[in-house]
Amino acid sequence: MTALRSATLPQPLASGWPRLARLPVGGLTREMFTDLVARAVIGGLFALLSINLFADFMRTGRVTGLLLVAGESLVVVLTIARRRARLVDRSAAAAAMTTLSLVAPPLLRASQGAPLAPDGVTAMISAAGLALVVVGKVALGRSFGVAPANRGVVVRGPYTLVRHPIYTGYLITHVGFLVANPTPWNVSVLLLADAALILRALMEERVLSGDVEYRRYCLRVGWHLVPGVF
Repeated sequence: MTALRSATLPQPLASGWPRLARLPVGGLTREMFTDLVARAVIGGLFALLSINLFADFMRTGRVTGLLLVAGESLVVVLTIARRRARLVDRSAAAAAMTTLSLVAPPLLRASQGAPLAPDGVTAMISAAGLALVVVGKVALGRSFGVAPANRGVVVRGPYTLVRHPIYTGYLITHVGFLVANPTPWNVSVLLLADAALILRALMEERVLSGDVEYRRYCLRVGWHLVPGVF
Protein backbone atom coordinates (compact mmCIF):
# COMPACT_ATOMS: atom_id res chain seq x y z
CA MET A 1 0.00 0.00 0.00
CA THR A 2 1.32 3.45 -0.89
CA ALA A 3 2.09 5.57 2.13
CA LEU A 4 -0.29 8.48 2.44
CA ARG A 5 0.85 11.14 4.88
CA SER A 6 -1.37 14.04 5.85
CA ALA A 7 0.97 16.97 5.27
CA THR A 8 -1.72 19.58 5.64
CA LEU A 9 -4.09 20.45 8.41
CA PRO A 10 -7.82 19.76 8.29
CA GLN A 11 -9.55 22.73 6.73
CA PRO A 12 -11.45 24.90 9.22
CA LEU A 13 -15.18 24.56 9.13
CA ALA A 14 -17.00 26.60 6.55
CA SER A 15 -19.89 28.65 7.78
CA GLY A 16 -22.24 26.54 5.71
CA TRP A 17 -21.22 23.19 7.20
CA PRO A 18 -24.56 21.35 7.53
CA ARG A 19 -26.20 21.02 10.90
CA LEU A 20 -23.15 21.72 13.03
CA ALA A 21 -24.65 22.53 16.41
CA ARG A 22 -22.95 24.41 19.23
CA LEU A 23 -24.56 23.19 22.42
CA PRO A 24 -25.59 25.64 25.14
CA VAL A 25 -24.11 25.12 28.58
CA GLY A 26 -27.43 24.24 30.17
CA GLY A 27 -28.49 21.81 27.44
CA LEU A 28 -31.94 21.28 26.03
CA THR A 29 -34.60 18.77 26.96
CA ARG A 30 -34.60 17.38 23.43
CA GLU A 31 -30.82 17.04 23.44
CA MET A 32 -30.91 15.27 26.79
CA PHE A 33 -33.56 12.84 25.52
CA THR A 34 -31.56 12.11 22.36
CA ASP A 35 -28.46 11.51 24.43
CA LEU A 36 -30.27 9.07 26.73
CA VAL A 37 -31.65 7.17 23.73
CA ALA A 38 -28.15 6.92 22.23
CA ARG A 39 -26.77 5.52 25.47
CA ALA A 40 -29.61 2.98 25.71
CA VAL A 41 -29.08 1.84 22.12
CA ILE A 42 -25.36 1.36 22.68
CA GLY A 43 -26.09 -0.66 25.82
CA GLY A 44 -28.57 -2.85 23.95
CA LEU A 45 -26.17 -3.49 21.08
CA PHE A 46 -23.44 -4.45 23.51
CA ALA A 47 -25.78 -6.93 25.21
CA LEU A 48 -26.46 -8.63 21.87
CA LEU A 49 -22.75 -8.86 21.13
CA SER A 50 -21.98 -10.28 24.56
CA ILE A 51 -24.65 -13.00 24.35
CA ASN A 52 -23.47 -14.22 20.96
CA LEU A 53 -19.75 -14.32 21.71
CA PHE A 54 -20.08 -15.66 25.24
CA ALA A 55 -22.16 -18.53 23.84
CA ASP A 56 -19.39 -19.20 21.33
CA PHE A 57 -16.80 -19.23 24.13
CA MET A 58 -18.85 -21.73 26.15
CA ARG A 59 -19.17 -23.95 23.08
CA THR A 60 -15.61 -23.75 21.71
CA GLY A 61 -13.38 -22.25 24.42
CA ARG A 62 -12.07 -19.60 21.97
CA VAL A 63 -11.17 -16.35 23.70
CA THR A 64 -10.78 -14.08 20.65
CA GLY A 65 -14.46 -13.10 20.74
CA LEU A 66 -14.29 -12.31 24.44
CA LEU A 67 -11.48 -9.83 23.78
CA LEU A 68 -13.74 -8.06 21.29
CA VAL A 69 -16.43 -7.92 23.99
CA ALA A 70 -13.92 -6.45 26.44
CA GLY A 71 -13.05 -3.68 24.02
CA GLU A 72 -16.65 -2.85 23.25
CA SER A 73 -17.52 -2.76 26.96
CA LEU A 74 -15.35 0.34 27.25
CA VAL A 75 -17.56 2.06 24.68
CA VAL A 76 -20.56 1.53 26.97
CA VAL A 77 -18.80 2.71 30.13
CA LEU A 78 -17.23 5.81 28.60
CA THR A 79 -20.36 6.74 26.66
CA ILE A 80 -22.25 6.90 29.95
CA ALA A 81 -19.48 8.92 31.64
CA ARG A 82 -18.54 11.23 28.76
CA ARG A 83 -18.64 15.00 29.13
CA ARG A 84 -20.99 17.25 27.16
CA ALA A 85 -19.52 18.33 23.83
CA ARG A 86 -18.95 21.98 22.97
CA LEU A 87 -19.50 21.41 19.25
CA VAL A 88 -21.32 18.49 17.61
CA ASP A 89 -21.75 17.56 13.95
CA ARG A 90 -25.50 16.94 13.55
CA SER A 91 -25.34 16.33 9.79
CA ALA A 92 -27.03 13.32 8.19
CA ALA A 93 -23.66 12.10 6.92
CA ALA A 94 -22.14 12.16 10.41
CA ALA A 95 -25.17 10.32 11.82
CA ALA A 96 -24.95 7.67 9.08
CA MET A 97 -21.21 7.05 9.55
CA THR A 98 -21.53 6.93 13.33
CA THR A 99 -24.43 4.49 13.13
CA LEU A 100 -22.69 2.19 10.64
CA SER A 101 -19.49 2.07 12.70
CA LEU A 102 -21.41 1.29 15.91
CA VAL A 103 -23.83 -1.38 14.70
CA ALA A 104 -21.12 -3.68 13.31
CA PRO A 105 -20.15 -5.60 16.49
CA PRO A 106 -23.68 -6.90 17.21
CA LEU A 107 -23.96 -8.04 13.59
CA LEU A 108 -20.77 -10.11 13.72
CA ARG A 109 -21.28 -13.80 14.25
CA ALA A 110 -19.01 -16.55 15.52
CA SER A 111 -18.15 -19.04 12.79
CA GLN A 112 -18.58 -22.81 12.95
CA GLY A 113 -15.88 -23.26 10.30
CA ALA A 114 -12.12 -23.49 10.61
CA PRO A 115 -10.26 -20.26 11.48
CA LEU A 116 -7.42 -19.00 9.31
CA ALA A 117 -5.03 -19.12 12.30
CA PRO A 118 -4.98 -20.80 15.72
CA ASP A 119 -6.93 -19.16 18.52
CA GLY A 120 -3.68 -18.26 20.27
CA VAL A 121 -2.60 -16.17 17.29
CA THR A 122 -5.93 -14.42 16.80
CA ALA A 123 -6.14 -13.83 20.55
CA MET A 124 -2.74 -12.09 20.50
CA ILE A 125 -3.85 -9.88 17.59
CA SER A 126 -7.05 -9.00 19.40
CA ALA A 127 -5.19 -8.43 22.68
CA ALA A 128 -2.82 -5.99 20.95
CA GLY A 129 -5.78 -4.07 19.54
CA LEU A 130 -7.56 -4.12 22.90
CA ALA A 131 -4.45 -2.82 24.68
CA LEU A 132 -4.29 0.12 22.28
CA VAL A 133 -8.01 0.80 22.77
CA VAL A 134 -7.61 0.74 26.56
CA VAL A 135 -4.55 3.02 26.57
CA GLY A 136 -6.25 5.40 24.14
CA LYS A 137 -9.45 5.56 26.17
CA VAL A 138 -7.57 6.07 29.43
CA ALA A 139 -5.77 9.02 27.80
CA LEU A 140 -9.05 10.34 26.39
CA GLY A 141 -11.04 9.90 29.61
CA ARG A 142 -14.35 11.74 29.66
CA SER A 143 -13.59 13.36 26.32
CA PHE A 144 -14.72 10.12 24.66
CA GLY A 145 -17.83 10.30 22.46
CA VAL A 146 -19.55 8.58 19.55
CA ALA A 147 -20.68 11.43 17.28
CA PRO A 148 -18.09 13.72 15.64
CA ALA A 149 -17.69 16.48 18.23
CA ASN A 150 -15.30 18.72 20.14
CA ARG A 151 -15.06 17.43 23.72
CA GLY A 152 -11.64 18.90 24.26
CA VAL A 153 -8.27 18.27 22.61
CA VAL A 154 -6.19 15.37 23.98
CA VAL A 155 -2.48 15.31 23.11
CA ARG A 156 -1.05 12.67 25.49
CA GLY A 157 -0.31 8.95 25.36
CA PRO A 158 -0.87 7.25 21.98
CA TYR A 159 -2.27 10.53 20.65
CA THR A 160 1.34 11.61 20.23
CA LEU A 161 1.67 8.98 17.46
CA VAL A 162 -1.66 9.06 15.60
CA ARG A 163 -4.77 11.22 15.80
CA HIS A 164 -7.19 8.30 16.33
CA PRO A 165 -5.42 5.51 18.26
CA ILE A 166 -8.69 4.07 19.58
CA TYR A 167 -9.96 3.56 16.04
CA THR A 168 -6.63 1.94 15.15
CA GLY A 169 -7.17 -0.46 18.04
CA TYR A 170 -10.67 -1.26 16.77
CA LEU A 171 -9.30 -2.08 13.32
CA ILE A 172 -6.71 -4.44 14.85
CA THR A 173 -9.31 -6.28 16.95
CA HIS A 174 -11.53 -6.55 13.89
CA VAL A 175 -8.68 -8.20 11.98
CA GLY A 176 -8.19 -10.69 14.82
CA PHE A 177 -11.90 -11.52 14.94
CA LEU A 178 -12.12 -11.89 11.16
CA VAL A 179 -9.14 -14.25 11.01
CA ALA A 180 -10.83 -16.34 13.71
CA ASN A 181 -14.25 -16.16 12.04
CA PRO A 182 -13.67 -15.84 8.26
CA THR A 183 -17.17 -15.83 6.83
CA PRO A 184 -18.49 -13.76 3.89
CA TRP A 185 -20.99 -12.17 6.29
CA ASN A 186 -18.31 -11.01 8.73
CA VAL A 187 -16.13 -9.72 5.88
CA SER A 188 -19.02 -7.69 4.45
CA VAL A 189 -20.01 -6.27 7.83
CA LEU A 190 -16.49 -5.19 8.75
CA LEU A 191 -15.68 -3.71 5.34
CA LEU A 192 -18.75 -1.51 5.63
CA ALA A 193 -18.26 -0.68 9.28
CA ASP A 194 -14.54 0.06 9.10
CA ALA A 195 -14.97 2.26 6.03
CA ALA A 196 -17.56 4.19 8.05
CA LEU A 197 -15.15 4.31 11.00
CA ILE A 198 -12.44 5.93 8.86
CA LEU A 199 -14.89 8.49 7.46
CA ARG A 200 -16.12 9.19 10.98
CA ALA A 201 -12.53 9.89 12.07
CA LEU A 202 -12.10 12.39 9.24
CA MET A 203 -15.41 14.05 10.17
CA GLU A 204 -14.21 14.41 13.76
CA GLU A 205 -11.11 16.17 12.46
CA ARG A 206 -13.33 18.48 10.44
CA VAL A 207 -15.20 19.50 13.59
CA LEU A 208 -12.02 19.88 15.65
CA SER A 209 -10.30 21.91 12.94
CA GLY A 210 -12.08 25.00 14.24
CA ASP A 211 -10.04 24.70 17.45
CA VAL A 212 -6.67 26.50 17.35
CA GLU A 213 -5.17 24.04 19.84
CA TYR A 214 -6.16 21.12 17.58
CA ARG A 215 -4.62 22.75 14.52
CA ARG A 216 -1.36 23.11 16.43
CA TYR A 217 -1.63 19.45 17.45
CA CYS A 218 -2.00 18.43 13.77
CA LEU A 219 1.28 20.14 12.99
CA ARG A 220 2.98 17.67 15.37
CA VAL A 221 0.96 14.54 14.53
CA GLY A 222 0.29 14.09 10.82
CA TRP A 223 -0.96 10.49 10.73
CA HIS A 224 -4.66 9.70 11.09
CA LEU A 225 -4.65 5.98 11.97
CA VAL A 226 -1.47 4.11 10.99
CA PRO A 227 1.99 5.72 11.20
CA GLY A 228 3.69 5.65 7.83
CA VAL A 229 0.54 4.56 5.99
CA PHE A 230 -2.47 6.82 6.65
